[in-house]
Amino acid sequence: MKMKQLEFENSVYRTKPKKISLFSKLFPSLTFYSDFLAIVFKSSKLAKKGEYDNEAWVEASYKVLRALEKKGAIFEITGIEHLQKLDSPCVIIGNHMSMMETIVMASIVQPILDVTFIVKQGLLDYPVFKYIMRSRDPIAVTRTNPRQDLKAVLEGGLERIQKGISIIVFPQTTRTTNFDPKQFSTIGVKLAQKADVPIIPLALKTDAWGNGKWLKDFGKIDPTKKVKFAFGAPIPAKQKGSEAHEAVKDFIISKLKEWEKE
Repeated sequence: MKMKQLEFENSVYRTKPKKISLFSKLFPSLTFYSDFLAIVFKSSKLAKKGEYDNEAWVEASYKVLRALEKKGAIFEITGIEHLQKLDSPCVIIGNHMSMMETIVMASIVQPILDVTFIVKQGLLDYPVFKYIMRSRDPIAVTRTNPRQDLKAVLEGGLERIQKGISIIVFPQTTRTTNFDPKQFSTIGVKLAQKADVPIIPLALKTDAWGNGKWLKDFGKIDPTKKVKFAFGAPIPAKQKGSEAHEAVKDFIISKLKEWEKE
């Protein structure tokens, strides 16, 4: 099966104009979650049977992105050339706004680089979704024991990177639309330095998929909010740790400010 791929023009992906059904315009959350749950249940079924490989993961991620576009969401993805030019695995470090990036990142990155995530342990225990996440061989952290988490990330991350697998990490204590640099840990930088691989900074704006009041992963879908992903130029692992960490934060802050003005 040929792996699904987004079509980039001059290293940029933008959602093409689409005709949105009246029902989707009136009820974007209802129609999206109906599509989303169907994709999740199908993927979970494959994962339980051991048939959820990289191609199936990318296809499911791609379908979720398309489902959001069919409700009117507009995506813009830039900086993909920084991933395409790499000759080694990397550590992608980004801010964390919503459930969206956890789902759609596979359709963006996996066709270029084999990749997995650093995730909260809770995602590996989440009903139905747990089978999908476990099949991706992620690195699980507790977010309650920093010392234990650092050991898990350094050991597990190094093991995967040595196999040629890149790592995506969102080193914030919680998902939020307001980026707080003080809550942005150095765990991703430490992994990149230990593994001697470049860091790719990632700024994202995904509040079109809101965080829910009762179920955090199932918030309001607001297609009027543009979705943005921007990958930055590689930061060498040999750069001083504190400087690399500041460079990642500066990239994210500058992009968020730029997008606020649009």
